[in-house]
Amino acid sequence: MTLIKSISGIRGTIGGKVGDNLTPVDAVKFASAYGTFLKAGSGTLEEGRKLKVVIGRDARISGPMIHNLVMNTLLGLGIDVIDLGLSTTPTVEIAVPLEKADGGIILTASHNPKQWNALKLLNAKGEFLSGKEGELILEIAESEAFDFSDVDSLGTITVNDAYMDIHIDEVLNLPLVDAEAVAKKKFKVVVDGVNSSGGIIIPKLLEQMGVACVKLYCEPNGHFPHNPEPLKEHLGDICKLVVDEQADFGIVVDPDVDRLAFISNDGEMFGEEYTLVACADYVLSKTPGNTVSNMSSSRALRDITNKYNGSYQASAVGEVNVVTLMKSTNAIIGGEGNGGIIYPESHYGRDSLVGVALFLTHLASLNMTVAELRASYPQYYMSKNKIELTPQIDVDAILVAMTEKYKNEEINTIDGVKIDFATEWVHLRKSNTEPIIRIYTEAPTQADADVLALRIIEEIKAIAGI
Repeated sequence: MTLIKSISGIRGTIGGKVGDNLTPVDAVKFASAYGTFLKAGSGTLEEGRKLKVVIGRDARISGPMIHNLVMNTLLGLGIDVIDLGLSTTPTVEIAVPLEKADGGIILTASHNPKQWNALKLLNAKGEFLSGKEGELILEIAESEAFDFSDVDSLGTITVNDAYMDIHIDEVLNLPLVDAEAVAKKKFKVVVDGVNSSGGIIIPKLLEQMGVACVKLYCEPNGHFPHNPEPLKEHLGDICKLVVDEQADFGIVVDPDVDRLAFISNDGEMFGEEYTLVACADYVLSKTPGNTVSNMSSSRALRDITNKYNGSYQASAVGEVNVVTLMKSTNAIIGGEGNGGIIYPESHYGRDSLVGVALFLTHLASLNMTVAELRASYPQYYMSKNKIELTPQIDVDAILVAMTEKYKNEEINTIDGVKIDFATEWVHLRKSNTEPIIRIYTEAPTQADADVLALRIIEEIKAIAGI
């Protein structure tokens, strides 16, 4: 069992010992640190105004317990809470600025299995905290320098369960979303909501866009019917159901609805990497501009961006890094190759609802199937591997050696080492959450990607002497 503290929040498995797992004590401690951080940065509040934090959760079994612990901890610090209840990560993100709140907490472990939960922390813009801010919260948690409020200054809870509907309205009001055009196509779509909040909000969105929805695992009971990471090996049921139902395509989201994957009409994976590519293709066709994804994402986004005479740039891995680079380059769409769409016209956060609405509008404007659309894009294939680390392995020395070995190629070292060859690339980085080196490769064929990965792995092992 595990407790992982990082600059992006705290996550761990439920149960076990304090400090080793995400126990009630750890949840209270970290919520206290976040509340203390907000109070320290609040300056002088207007007369009578308290700090305000928006909280929502996914449908995990541990959700209600962690939810109540976190909310009541903030009340004890004199902070008011807007309780969204069952929600999604992007829903909480849009609620924070609409509520003029000082921050937000999303209780979700994203794509991790049901025994996990986490606190994801937002600033007043509804965006993830910076690395510096995350480090400060970890320091506060370690010091336990908390100062709770007296009985006359406790916070209050305001329940607002309307935000999933508000979120849908916000998406439907985007200029590039055309629900009428979509409705005319009479699409039929299968939705796998992995028995979390996506099983509520995605069918609602589809209904309002005039799309017939076949629900699969859409009961928000937290009992995930398969590994909730939306990868091909976990999605056999929906791939079969799309074909059996003769649906136009399938939609898969993770438990907190910030990752989006499509299943083509032939029951094959559209590919998580190509979720962003398809949405960017549509957005750039209407509003040309720049794009950003992280360094481990497909080269296909660069190709599509070049097609529309835009500029593509790659950030370090991590949503906050993608957002920072998007802002500095005025990117009009970006995200991550794991199916995360970031569309600033809506907000700076990965949002499956935005991705679904843009994809449907794009498809409605074309006279082709989803499988044909996928075939129309540049074809790249990825291989994702890892090497387990031991304490004796000097990862930094390995990365330096690989950089030197390939110094005549295009090298990027902002996050590990990425080596760009003429027709393929490899990205090597140390995981922030596991004792491993990740080795991602991409090439025009799966065989080429696999061969490149094996070659790089052998080279790393030779350098490390393993």
